[in-house]
Amino acid sequence: MSNNADIRNIVILTGAGISAESGLKTFRAEDGLWEDHPVEQVATPEGFARDPALVQRFYDERRKNIRAAQPNAAHEALGRLDREFSGELLIVTQNIDDLHERGGAGNVLHMHGEGLSVWCQGCDARHRWEGTLGDGPACPACGEAAMRPDIVWFGEMPYEMDRIFEALSRADLFVSIGTSGAVYPAAGFVQQASASGARALELNLEESLGSSNFDESRLGAASELVPAWVDEVLKG
Repeated sequence: MSNNADIRNIVILTGAGISAESGLKTFRAEDGLWEDHPVEQVATPEGFARDPALVQRFYDERRKNIRAAQPNAAHEALGRLDREFSGELLIVTQNIDDLHERGGAGNVLHMHGEGLSVWCQGCDARHRWEGTLGDGPACPACGEAAMRPDIVWFGEMPYEMDRIFEALSRADLFVSIGTSGAVYPAAGFVQQASASGARALELNLEESLGSSNFDESRLGAASELVPAWVDEVLKG
């Protein structure tokens, strides 16, 4: 986009498309995760109450896949932007993987939770967790076997919405990368940022449901589009 020198505050929203090139399935592709399990079974509090063993196995597999995946050029480019951009930057991700962090980014907010984190329903503690939950391990803090994936399921409130809305209200530029534009509240972020005066840029493999809300859409692989855009921003 033009006038990159005027950009002092960037909010970036990332979705499953940025991690797809690292081998992590998206949820809505034809071969995506929902094809194997109905969302009601594995991504709702009711599904967990009905069959906790199934849900724990599902997220044990997600945890395994996250650990095996590696950051791609898009993650690494955003890590570079985080390190070198002189203004304010917040990366809000809908993804539960840690590829942004392993790609070098520090200012990352996981609005839908983290695959390598668990949440104890007994004492409310959260712990980094790379193993399984299927065998009912005890919480390191309280000793109860009451841990669930630290994931925001359908029907639950995404994390840190106040912080996200505050950042959107101050943004000069809002960038959406690899998102379907189908899941709210994230799908509405572009309109909120635009209403506050931010320009809006979409980087996506194909047009999303919200493409018409952006000032500019660039279509292609994230591993190609994101590094090129980061170069533009850092060159001013």
